[in-house]
Amino acid sequence: MYIKFITFIKNNIILAVITFLLVLIVNKNSYSTEIKKNESYYYDTLAKNWINIFPDGNRNAAGPKFFKYLIDQDLSFDDFVEFNKRYCPVSGSLIAPGSEPAFISMNEVDSDNKVCGDMYRCCWPCVCDSMKYAKAMEISHKFQGIEKKFTVMTIDNPCGKEEFPLEVNRDYFCIGEKMNLDQVFAVDQKMIIGLLHKPTSCNSSDLLAINNHPVVGQQCKIRNSTKEEELISGMGDIFIKLSK
Repeated sequence: MYIKFITFIKNNIILAVITFLLVLIVNKNSYSTEIKKNESYYYDTLAKNWINIFPDGNRNAAGPKFFKYLIDQDLSFDDFVEFNKRYCPVSGSLIAPGSEPAFISMNEVDSDNKVCGDMYRCCWPCVCDSMKYAKAMEISHKFQGIEKKFTVMTIDNPCGKEEFPLEVNRDYFCIGEKMNLDQVFAVDQKMIIGLLHKPTSCNSSDLLAINNHPVVGQQCKIRNSTKEEELISGMGDIFIKLSK
């Protein structure tokens, strides 16, 4: 009886030690996963999935393809937001880790309100084009069962245009004159091109800061008053033809 009791105690001690070690291993792996989710993690993940997002390699003006790909994944809202910092909504280019966003303003869909927020972009002309040709809209979506509201950048359905830009893969966007909802995400006939980060209703101080900014204010005023056929930087007239 005594020997059985000692054996029972030993077995329970061994079981407790094994359980403790397993908990340590799981916690260590969780911690390792957590620290890997930096800007490089989100960039590298999109880069690895590039061929799945763009089978023909053409990402011209294809921010909507990135957005659709991401919203279809089983992501937490925080991961969704971080992934949306690593591509340009206007050009479809990947954005390198460490890039700082531009603080911009844009008109709100179906109102005279202006919405301010951060835009992650590959180059300054994309900022100007988004402010002139895109509009902000607040939408909601469930992420892993949790409803979240956020603000997106949108353009009108481009699929009925006579001059659809040849540089863009039309099949990514359209089926006839309707949007291809297997490839892009739309709300109320507005095609979503990307996320506007940290959105807020613009106040006078916000607008003054934007207007006085050397790029977002001064350079964008010049670009946005230039004739389309004379635009030779950024996406040129590709995104403009798609969005206007």
